Amino acid sequence: MRTRRLVSALAAATLAGGAAVALAPSATAAPPPSGTTSLASVLAADGSGFDRSWYDFDVVDNAVAAVLAAKPGSPVAVLADGTVPLTAFLPNDRAFQLLAFDLTHRWYGSEQKAFEAIAGAVGIDAVETVLLYHVVPGATIDSGTALASDGAALTTAQGGSFTVDVLSRHLALVRLKDADRNDGDPFLVRSKLDLNAGNVQIAHGISAVLRPVDL
Repeated sequence: MRTRRLVSALAAATLAGGAAVALAPSATAAPPPSGTTSLASVLAADGSGFDRSWYDFDVVDNAVAAVLAAKPGSPVAVLADGTVPLTAFLPNDRAFQLLAFDLTHRWYGSEQKAFEAIAGAVGIDAVETVLLYHVVPGATIDSGTALASDGAALTTAQGGSFTVDVLSRHLALVRLKDADRNDGDPFLVRSKLDLNAGNVQIAHGISAVLRPVDL
């Protein structure tokens, strides 16, 4: 079963190492960000519940809360410390709906049911691993830097890595090539770039969930 393979593979992936971060310098040198607003507070700004908009980040918000409730010492807590530089790539709610379908072969009509299906299928440890694979610690990567960094390998808080594939700088068309070679890779969402700009924690919306293992 696909969910069983995912759980076992994610458990193994927590021990994997990744490549070093290799980013091109921005074309225009700007002062480094200094704000300390955390991404967790940004995610929580519209409340902790689910809604009917599939293109925001309610599932990520609730996934972070669920992991920290079950594992208060989880590295996921770094998202709540706005003094720690990092870049997060945030799958929107539709991305998680698609992941839930891929795992369970059922289509869930609400964000909450999609999240519960994923958590129920793979368990909280696997949810934690997936979340950490979306976080690049130690670097505030704005969209301008990302667009100038074709081929850069980004090491994640999970230990694995993914690669920046810039298809068009003019159109801001950027694909993130993850560890799963059998499924489609996510793209940056142009309308959701540079979330929390001006702070040392920044985020970019993406169209699919990054997968830290090859299924």
